[in-house]
Amino acid sequence: MSGLHGCNCLVTGASRGLGAEIARGLWTAGCNLLLVARNGLALESLISSLPSRADQRAVALKADLGDPAAPERVVARARELFPTLDVLVNNAAIQGPVGPSWENSWDGWQSTIQVDLLAPVALCRLVVPWMAGRGRGKIINLSGGGGTSPRPNFSAYAAAKTALVRFSETLAVETRELGIEVNCIAPGAMSTAMQESIVASGPSMAGQKEYETAQRVLREGSTALEKAAALCVLLASPESDGISGRLISAVWDPWERLPEQLDQLRESDVYTLRRIVPNDRGLDW
Repeated sequence: MSGLHGCNCLVTGASRGLGAEIARGLWTAGCNLLLVARNGLALESLISSLPSRADQRAVALKADLGDPAAPERVVARARELFPTLDVLVNNAAIQGPVGPSWENSWDGWQSTIQVDLLAPVALCRLVVPWMAGRGRGKIINLSGGGGTSPRPNFSAYAAAKTALVRFSETLAVETRELGIEVNCIAPGAMSTAMQESIVASGPSMAGQKEYETAQRVLREGSTALEKAAALCVLLASPESDGISGRLISAVWDPWERLPEQLDQLRESDVYTLRRIVPNDRGLDW
């Protein structure tokens, strides 16, 4: 991804898991990084593990996106560091309360919406005018379980991630003439702390299917982490120019070939959220 060399990137939730893998991928591609997470020590550890390069810089910023004021502080810091912003990756998220929605902590439900939906929306709102000033930018929002189908016992997370996908589709249309492209990634089940929290919740709260899937992923591992990070790097790069307003699965979709399908992709609703009507299923009512 030579087209990313020298690009300035802001990545949230970068201290571990997928966020850390994305940071490594963007660094390898030659990007400058502002890495944001609640755990400042973990961020510094990640940065110290990156190969030293004289023409790149990586900076850590400790911030809790559960605080509604945090997005403004994050973007203010990015403006101090970078003359322009090329890429925003909204990766930070929390699992939120697990169990039937009516039994969830209401404070926990609202906190999940704040971190998983309102914070990334706020960051998008803050960086779009900045990116528009140079007529180019890439925004990548991490979606996840619940974005395309019901996810019982994870209602706050699922609702937030579904809303983030629809917001991203809408923002992609709004920013089309500004040269800004917006996409979502469905990363698939990954061996991360979220899977550990599902197992800790137990099958009675998480549901038997979710519990068994989390056990399997933690036991066997998965390639989802690497695939999702590689897809993120692709969507950040000029190679993905023309792809916008899409929800792309890192595991199931042939995203490596998408740059070759731009004409067909532009004219279709492939990789978007749409309502199914009777005619779609061969019904005449």
